[in-house]
Amino acid sequence: MLNMAEGVARLGALATSPVVSALAEAFAAAGHDLAIVGGPVRDALLGRTTNDLDFTTDARPDDILRIVTPISQAQWDIGRAFGTIGAKVRGEHVEITTYRADSYDGASRKPVVEFGDSLEGDLLRRDFTVNAMALRVPAQNLVDPTGGVEDLVAARLRTPIDAAVSFGDDPLRMLRAARFSSQLGFDVDAATVEAMVRLRETLSIVSPERIQGELVRLLQTDDPVRGVRLLVDTGLMELFLPEVPALRLEVDEHHHHKDVYEHSLTVLAQAIELEHARHPDAPPDVPLRLAALLHDIGKPATRRLEPGGGVTFHHHDVKGSRMARKRMKELRFDADTTTVVARLIELHLRFFGYAEGAWTDSAVRRYVRDAGDELERLHILTRADVTTRNRRKAAKLARAYDDIENRIADLAAQEELEAMRPELDGNRIQEVLGIGPGREVGEAYRFLLDIRLDEGLIGPESAEQRLREWWASRG
Repeated sequence: MLNMAEGVARLGALATSPVVSALAEAFAAAGHDLAIVGGPVRDALLGRTTNDLDFTTDARPDDILRIVTPISQAQWDIGRAFGTIGAKVRGEHVEITTYRADSYDGASRKPVVEFGDSLEGDLLRRDFTVNAMALRVPAQNLVDPTGGVEDLVAARLRTPIDAAVSFGDDPLRMLRAARFSSQLGFDVDAATVEAMVRLRETLSIVSPERIQGELVRLLQTDDPVRGVRLLVDTGLMELFLPEVPALRLEVDEHHHHKDVYEHSLTVLAQAIELEHARHPDAPPDVPLRLAALLHDIGKPATRRLEPGGGVTFHHHDVKGSRMARKRMKELRFDADTTTVVARLIELHLRFFGYAEGAWTDSAVRRYVRDAGDELERLHILTRADVTTRNRRKAAKLARAYDDIENRIADLAAQEELEAMRPELDGNRIQEVLGIGPGREVGEAYRFLLDIRLDEGLIGPESAEQRLREWWASRG
């Protein structure tokens, strides 16, 4: 609930902070207006922490640069074409943008920059009313021409102008609605949702890179499930990540299985809870969250209805891994993130055999080796994948995973499992066998690695003896 008295006090503190005061004085001395705009104003009223300071002004970019240079430690003008100048003032990064009155070309949807003449006009071109508020400084006058404060009180997202016009100007704003809904915990008003449904096809003209950026920002929120539901319900998700709405499998009255879509959203939520619990100070783990959302996308393609009412999804882990890799490439994710997500999906079922019967030390070593650097993420994903309402079954799986993590820790302490290597390196293998570099060295290395995985440390002398016996058996 928004407390206006507290919000006004926080705005006052923001306006009189050293950075804002320095900028306000400099712009006023130069005869120009300055206002804090958008997210910082919204977050101050809500009592949320903000890490960015954005300003808007009637000054043109050259004038902005001239004004901030004497009071800043660094300046950058990479956004000059869009009217934005960045600077480092008293140790903080700020961005100052000339009043804008953007229009968009009909083909690429790239903004055609037109500088505006008024603060109110600048605010009308912003995405949502809660982001269309400004605080003039140093006067400390709140400017809210579209009812942003009322929407904060109502916990509502609404566009400053007609939603069809706003989304027509920039279709990516429809994805931002999902992101801000998750970030703020706000509902999107009915007219805005209706416009998202009606105009969803216009998203096809937005570049994959921009869509990917919004998807990542959504997943970085504490409650991305809220935004994912909105994107699926409006049909937007179908346009760039259709594997997620495809999880809403038709339920045959004679064949029973859990709702895969709802299960996947629950896994995402539980993965975030575990992520916060295990690594409370770490930034949001986007690859883990992507893997949680997509871990079962192979199920629709592998579903088989069995006689007697059973349903199987054989090899959906492998199928889903391939599907995720393909989709992430199309969305222009970097290679490392794509590889991590695909690997986690491929491995996410591996643990469940452990709960059925104790693994040998060899099996545990192989589990760790296969997970590699993603072992911790795999721990979280696998634990989050338990959504059964059967308390006894859930407790059994939790105990089994506690057990495997304890065994991994014990083995790591005993054998430096994280640096798993054979006891003989490639040079020593060549010396023992009297051979040069080649394919046989690699085969021998893998033979010794299997011994290490199956039996643990056996000592260099025994390793050499076993290597000679293996070599002799090959003729």
